[in-house]
Formats: sequence, C-alpha cells, structure tokens
Amino acid sequence: MKKKKKENDNKLHTEYGLFKNCIYILGKIKKYYPPLLVFVGISVITVSSMNYLWTFVGKFILDILERQSASGNTDITPLLQLLAIVALVLLTMTTLNVVSNNNVWVKMIYVRMRIITERVSKVLSMNYQMLEQPDILDMSSKAMQATGGNTNGVEGMMHQMRNMGTNIVTLIVTLTTIVVLDWKLILILTAIAVVQFIFFHHTVKRDKKEVWDALAGTWRKIDYMEQTLQSFDYAKDIRLFGMKKWLSGKQHEIINEKQSKMIHSRNLWMINSGVAHSLSLILTAVIHGVLIYSFLGDSISIGDFTLYVGLAMAFTSALVDMFNSFGTFKQCSLQVDDFRSFIDLPVEDETDCIPIPKADKYVFTFKNVSFKYSGQEKYALKNLNLTLEAGKRLAVVGLNGAGKTTFIKLLLRLYDVTEGEILLNGINVNRFKRAEYFELFSPVFQNVEIFAFPMAENVSMKRPSETDKELCRDYLEKAGLKEKLDSLENGVETELLKVIYENGVDLSGGEKQKLALARALYKDAPIIVLDEPTAALDPLAEYKLYKSFDDIIGNKSAVYISHRLSSTRFCDNIAMFKAGEMVEEGTHEELLAKGGAYAEMFEIQAQYYKNENNGNPDVYGEEAVLNV
Repeated sequence: MKKKKKENDNKLHTEYGLFKNCIYILGKIKKYYPPLLVFVGISVITVSSMNYLWTFVGKFILDILERQSASGNTDITPLLQLLAIVALVLLTMTTLNVVSNNNVWVKMIYVRMRIITERVSKVLSMNYQMLEQPDILDMSSKAMQATGGNTNGVEGMMHQMRNMGTNIVTLIVTLTTIVVLDWKLILILTAIAVVQFIFFHHTVKRDKKEVWDALAGTWRKIDYMEQTLQSFDYAKDIRLFGMKKWLSGKQHEIINEKQSKMIHSRNLWMINSGVAHSLSLILTAVIHGVLIYSFLGDSISIGDFTLYVGLAMAFTSALVDMFNSFGTFKQCSLQVDDFRSFIDLPVEDETDCIPIPKADKYVFTFKNVSFKYSGQEKYALKNLNLTLEAGKRLAVVGLNGAGKTTFIKLLLRLYDVTEGEILLNGINVNRFKRAEYFELFSPVFQNVEIFAFPMAENVSMKRPSETDKELCRDYLEKAGLKEKLDSLENGVETELLKVIYENGVDLSGGEKQKLALARALYKDAPIIVLDEPTAALDPLAEYKLYKSFDDIIGNKSAVYISHRLSSTRFCDNIAMFKAGEMVEEGTHEELLAKGGAYAEMFEIQAQYYKNENNGNPDVYGEEAVLNV
C-alpha cells in the first residue's frame, strides 16, 4: 500500500497512519527491549482488573449481609472468608501492578533514548547541503520534539497503546455484565461518549495544526538562542558590545511567540474540558436514573444495584477514556509521522557507485561548473573551468563574496554542483561514495571547532584506542604548538574546553587554527585544503606557518585560500575569483604582468609592505610580511 502524502504540506512529510505507526513502535520495542511487551501485558490485566474488582466485592458483601439479615444469621465467617480471598487477590494484583508499572516506565524511556540515537545518527549521516535547508531544519525540530518527552510522540504512543489495551479489557468485562441489565443503556452511554470523543478529536486536530505545527519554527529559534547565549564563542562580543538587553529582548519576543500559541492551546482544552464535564454529568444521571427505576421495580437487588452502578461507571469511564485516548493516540501518531518522515528522508543512492581508483596522483577538473544555493536566484559560482593538478599548489584569492568558500565546498562535495561536473582523474565525482571521497581530503577551515575531548583526540578525530598520541604531539609541534604543549601538565592528554571538565583548557583563536593544521597533517590525505585557516594569526606568523606547512606536506596537492597574498608566491597556480566567477588564472608573475584584478589586489596590499630599500613589492621578507 502506498504511503499517503499531504497535498498542501511539506512534500517530504508523510502520513503513515495509526495502525502502521503502532506496528512501527511495537517493532522498536521488540528491537530494543522485548521484555517490555510482557510487562505491558501484565500491567493491562492488573490495572483493568482493579478498575472493577471492588465493584464485585461490594455486591458479594451486600448479598451476604442481605441474606443473613433476612435469615437472622449473625455468623460472619462467610464474610471473613470473602475478605481474606479479596485481600490475597488485591495483594497479588497490587504487587504485579507495581512491578510491571515501574518496569514499563523505565523501559519505555530506555526505548525512547535508543530511538533518539536513531534521530541523532540520521542528522550525522545527512548530506551537509540538506542541513542548511529551512524545511529540513523544521522537520528535524519536529522529530526532536517527537522524542523529547514521556507523553510526546514515540513514548507517548507506547503509553497510549497500554492505556488502550487496559480500556478494551475493561470494556469487554463490563459490557457483558451490563447487557444483562438493559442493552439500551449501553447504546445511550455509547452515544454520549461518542459525542464527547468527536469534540475531543476536533480539539486534537486544531491543537496539532494551530499549535504544534505552528511552533516548529519557534522551537528552532529557541534552540538557537539557548545555544548562542550560552556559547563561549559569543560571550566576549555579548559583553563588550553590551548586547544583554537586546538579546534578552529577542529571547523575550520568541518566548512570547511560543506563549501566545500555548495560551491558545490552553483555551482549546479548557473548552473541551467544559464539554467533557457536562456530558459526564449527563452520563451519571442516565446511569442512576435507569438503575433506580429497576431497583424500585424490584428487578434488581441492592447488591445488584451497587454492582451495576460500579460496572456502568467503569464502562463509561473506560469508553470515554478509550475515545479520548484515541484522540491523544492519534495526536501522538501524528508526531510519530513527523519523526518517521525525518528518519525516512531520502538518502543518497550509492548502490551504483564505483570505488575510487587507487592512484599515485589525483587530478581534479571543474568543467563548466555553476552553483546556486537553495532558494536563491543568483549563482554563487558561475561557469567555472579549473584544474587542480596532482602534487601542485593552487591559491584561490578574491574578496569576500567572490565564491572562494563555495568553490571549496564543491571540491569537498559538501555541496553538489547545480550545473556542469567535477572530474577526478576523468571520472565524475558523483560516481564515488561520498564517505570514500571525503577520505581524499585533509581540510582546515577558518572556523575551527574544538571538541570537549583530550587534545590528542582533537587531532586524530578518532577513538582513544585508535589514536597515536606520539604522532599527535609531533604534528602539534610542527603546527607551532610546542610551547603550549610544554606548558601543559598532561600534554596531549589535556582535556580541552570547560564544558565537561572543570580543569579543561581553552585555546586562543590562533592556537585553535594551529591545532586544525595538526589535524590535517594527522589525517595524511593526499589533498590538503586550507580555507583561510590563518585568519587569526598575524601576517608574519601566517607567512612562516604557510612556508613551514608547505614544506611538511611534501608532494601532496594543496589548495590555499586567503585574503592575504602571502601564500601565493610559493603556489604553482593562482585563481582569482570575483563576483562568483574566476576572472584570472596563472602564476604570480603572469598575473602581475597582466595588470588585472590580481595585480590590483596585490598592489593594494603591497603598499603596506614594500621593501624600504628598493621599493619593490615583489621582495618578501619577514619585516615586509609583518605589514601585509
């Protein structure tokens, strides 16, 4: 059977249906903790039995007392025997109920935690390009909410299935008894319960559409503000620029946005509660009216009256609760739809991919490549034709917005081209598995992310058992962090950041970028990509680091991106980008001779570091580079 899809909603969202979602959740329980199904079964039986057990006990007690009163018998032995049996049954039921309920709650949370790992794994495995799309971000936010609590989505559905089972068992037992009294009473009670359910279901649908769905973007805003306001990366700017009131106001606006939706939700449920209580009063009146009429007509005894009142109330409560639970059940199912839609987002089909050919040299060719970001009309990169030769150094230069970073993202396959193709040794890179393709590159980005792990693992980016600590230290020293390492008591085993460890060490911006260079060396991939990694360093430090790094990488291919031109002199080829296009290509000397955009950019920078002895901007020296 094909999945139904909403016409007017996100085309990636799928409605799987209540039954299929039940099968799905039961499958997750069976996968992660099968004994939970046994505990749920015990809980259903014990909870249902305790709903009407005392009703039967009350009838039997009254029948015994009525018979003894009529016969003048004062022997209480039958009554004591009944109470002893009841006490034993209740003790057994209570014990089973407590044990099963405790296990049900704990293990349902456990299953939900395992399902959360599926969501996180999905995020980690998604293509980078997808993560920037607003509709995907909204789907991710909804999926997170569907796994974010005991009553939401996946766990809420587990609880609702248990409640539904309890109500069904209760209805079966009470129905068979009440039918004996008056089958028409069942019809009246059912009709009133159906009316209550219809209104409840209407409220659920409105709440889902007008509150839950409408809050998807708001949740994303709240998450962003929470992360930003508590991030060390933003802390200095927030304080030095006096942003407290402004950011607090922003957060207050978002909270008000959420609050208005929550107030609307509360009002919807207040109205539903009023309707439910009114119908409950009518139900109670009908039950007592019918039973009083039967009692006065000598159709039932006082014991029967007590039994039927209890069973009718239990039947009504179970029926209403089942209908209402069905509404909540449906709501949880819709949230599970959100989760499953996210988990089932289409992934890259790599079944027809071929292995990357083993080669000593890798040549990358951009052939008529153009790219535009999702939702944008303007191309970020247009008609690019460029070759990165094996073992050569390519410098990509240009002002902000020229398309340099987009070029890097396409080279690394973080994005796929909109038009044209990128070839690796003559083969379209889309023929290769993305994860295998990533292994070809050791990237160093301008924004370096440090993990709250030991320094060695921040270099290797691998598990402790797979990390060569001595090699990590060697590359950290080559990247310029020898003095820093010598100052640390635990060396490469020093924990970084103070997020998890109180004695964690924070690195400066320049130290982070040097650590990132060590990462690139440790990975030992055939192509090195440096996307303005030295922006936090002074010009002299940048020049020295580039020269040192260039010597270390030996015969590897390298792509250097920088605003400053200290890297271009030792590169084999230079590509000048402007407004999303490559406007010039050649060696440093060739481009200077052309007198075009590169020469103009170089001249602007060179006026700050021309050699005082001969005024020649082509002469590089440490003193000259200091002013780049």
